[in-house]
Parts: sequence; structure tokens; C-alpha cells
Amino acid sequence: MFTTADLAQDTPPQADLEWENELQDLVKLAAVCRRGDFQDKAHHLVFVSSAVNRLLKHASSQGHTAENSYTHCASRNADFVAGLFEDRTNREAFLQRSSLFARVRSAHRDAGSEPCGETSHAEERQLSAKLHCLYGKPILNVGRLRSTRTYPFAVSKVYDLREYTPLTKWGPFMEDMDTRVDWEKVEAIMVALGYNISARRVTKFFSDTWDSPFSGSWPKSFMPSPKAELRSLDAEDPYGVTGTWFRIVCFLDYNDFFNFNFPVRENAWDGAPRPPLSVGEETRLIVMRTHITSIEPPGPNDSQDLPVVNFVGVSRSLDGSWDDNANSDLRAFASKGKVRLTKEGEVRWTTISIFHGEERWRSEGVQVGGVRSARGVIGNWFDKDYDPHGPAGPTAFWKSSDSEGSVNTEQGLFPNDFVLAYSTGMFSDDSDPEAEMDYEDDEDDEDMDELSDAEPISNELTGLLMDAQLDVADIVQQAEQP
Repeated sequence: MFTTADLAQDTPPQADLEWENELQDLVKLAAVCRRGDFQDKAHHLVFVSSAVNRLLKHASSQGHTAENSYTHCASRNADFVAGLFEDRTNREAFLQRSSLFARVRSAHRDAGSEPCGETSHAEERQLSAKLHCLYGKPILNVGRLRSTRTYPFAVSKVYDLREYTPLTKWGPFMEDMDTRVDWEKVEAIMVALGYNISARRVTKFFSDTWDSPFSGSWPKSFMPSPKAELRSLDAEDPYGVTGTWFRIVCFLDYNDFFNFNFPVRENAWDGAPRPPLSVGEETRLIVMRTHITSIEPPGPNDSQDLPVVNFVGVSRSLDGSWDDNANSDLRAFASKGKVRLTKEGEVRWTTISIFHGEERWRSEGVQVGGVRSARGVIGNWFDKDYDPHGPAGPTAFWKSSDSEGSVNTEQGLFPNDFVLAYSTGMFSDDSDPEAEMDYEDDEDDEDMDELSDAEPISNELTGLLMDAQLDVADIVQQAEQP
């Protein structure tokens, strides 16, 4: 009976589950989430986190994609969890308990009904932040007021250079030697990027990744394309590296970045979080093509369950001009262009970007949802030499296709008709980054004005998306040289 009832959800990839326990937890999860009062459910955060993580871990494809996606597998488990979090009080009780939301509420005491977000323990803050990341649709407001934006507080964490240290690998990891994911960092990055994607009015192009709760947030949720034949290396790759990926990179004007991190009166904050920041960012959308070059055994600091995969690739900005200057390159050698599994079991991606033949920018990220998840990778980019003065910022990339396409022509870098849709659609209609929220009044509608009034940002970081004047084929050949 328990097995039959539980199989109303996905057929799990592993057959040795304790069906009775799983069903009891499923019933309890639904019961907790049906409670109407915040206080009646908030203290169940640890249980809800565990139950949701297990449901997603055991999710499996239904053999077809979700309605709004060509790449995200449909899943009954994911749909069930998403249905639970349609309730606003469930989002408040379980997705808004991290330090980010505590700071927003502290600045707007009348914004929400949840009093314990500020006093949640460190473990609970991490659990809540991870749930928010798995939810995948950035929560841009607290409560029902337009003024209670999460974005300025997320940005202040993302661009705080004190978060970039040798122990954190300058990425979204804890301040320790174990490369454990700091989900509060990942959450802040997701909110900052999600806001900028909405502000650029391109959310509709990536709604499966950035606007669909729990879509693609589970292992092997990417729907592979039919292939006639796999290369031998691709057949051995557990991560699904080869293919086409979309990438977003954001950055501050360096003057804003420097003044934020090195204020005249540093002791004014005395180690406290930097103040909220909303000066405007530049955003670049990139298409990457990647393919594997080698597979090696895991190192002593990696999980021994999966190998380390090295890759190279070619990338191109959709925001720049359509000339050869917009090409860039990802190299795969000694700790660059690698995908690996951490001891914690999370998928860690390390990339290096090449400009004018020289390595310039590095990124560290974690794949939300696990191995081959469609949700993609979220992390930080920074100077390859770990310059203590920066710059640094947020980035994310997610898979569009298993196919590399043609690497000998620039047109081969892009999916059919996407560029036309992107170039004609991105400014075609008005968009509100906080449109997902209900507002009680319209007194605070300065948010988008700040975006439109922000001065154009132009500095050396434009080079992040511009490479040497080389043909794509030349770049690939150069990247594959030892």
C-alpha cells in the first residue's frame, strides 16, 4: 500500500527506499504546509528542508519536458513541491529565513509577519537559503510592499570583497577548508542576477530557469538531445559538460565597486555587513560552447564518487557587436576548466576566461540541484590572480543544448532564431522585476526609475566579454594546445 501510494510521485532512481517512512514524511510535509498560520509551521523548517531535498533527489523524468521548456524534464515530485509553495505563508516560513531576509525586515520592521527570521540559527539560515535556491525563482520583495526589495541587500553581499578569501576559494563556499557550499552566498547571487535578468526584460526567454519554481532543481533534470553518436569522452562524462550554455555576467562600475569596498571610514561598519547597494549594474548575456578534453581521477580534496572533467570552449556575447572582438575562450588545464564533485557531494565548476591570449578572469560556481541539473551553475567571477582590490561579481550559466553546433562559423554559436527573438524582444515591452509580488500601495515605485536613471557603466570589464580578434576555429585550436 505504501509503495503504491508513494509511486503517485516519481519513480525514484534508487529502489531501496524505506517506502513507509517516505510516505509518512510526504503526508506530514503536506500537512505542515497546509497550516494557515506562520507560527504553526515555521518551526518545522529543518523537517521541510529534509523532505523537500529528498523529494527532489528522488525525482525522475516523466519522459518529456515541462510545458514551458525544451530542456527541463517534467517531474511529479517537482510539481508537487512547487504546488506547496504557491502558498505565500510557506514561502515566508521556509524560503525567507536567511540573513538576506532578516536584513530586509530589519530595515522595514512593518514589512512582514515573520518575527523569527532574524533569530534563526546559522544552520536554519543555510537550509532556508538552499530551499530558496532550489525554488529557483528569486524572491525580490519581502511581504506585500514594493519598497521592501531584497536586491540592494543581495548586491551588498555579492560585491563585498570580504567574502572573497582563500578559504572560500573566492567562490560561493564556506570559510573553511572543506569547500562546503555557502547557500546564503548562492542565494544572494541568484537574487542579484534574477533582478538584472528581469530588468533587461529577458525573463520570458529563460522562464524555465529563472521563473518556474523547482524546475530543473534535481539531478539529471536536463533533457538530453537525441544524438546519433557520442564521442568516447562524452560517454564517460557524468556531468554533461559538452554542449551549448547560456551565461549571464554582472558587474559594477569600478569606481562604485572600489568606493563600496574601501570607504573612507572603514571602521564605520566594524565588520558588519556592508550597507545596501543600488547604484546599477552592467549585465552581459553570453552563449558558450564547451567540449571535453580529458577525464582524470578525483583529487584528495574531491569526492571519490565521480571523476574530474576538463573542458575547453568558445563563448560569444549577445550584447556586443557581431564582430570577431566579441569572442572569448575557456581553457582546460591544471585546475582551470574543470568540473568535479566536492566531498559534500555538490558539483563544483571552475572556469578561466582568456583575453588576448592571456588568462584573465576566473569563476567558481556550484550546480544547483546536483549532477546534470537543468537549473545550472551559480557563482562568482573574479581576477585570475585573486587581486585583493577586485573586481569581482556574480555569474551563472545553464545548459541550452547537448549540441555544440558548428565551431567554425560564428552563426553556429547560437540556437536557431534565438538572436532575432532576443534582439527584437528585449525592449519590446515594459517589465517589473518585482511583478511576482502583490503590492498594497504604489507609494514606493522608485525601483525601476533607479534603473533608468543610472548612468551608463563603461570600464575595462567590458573586456570580460571581448576577446582577441581571432576566428572561432583559431580560438578552439589555441585552447586545445598544451
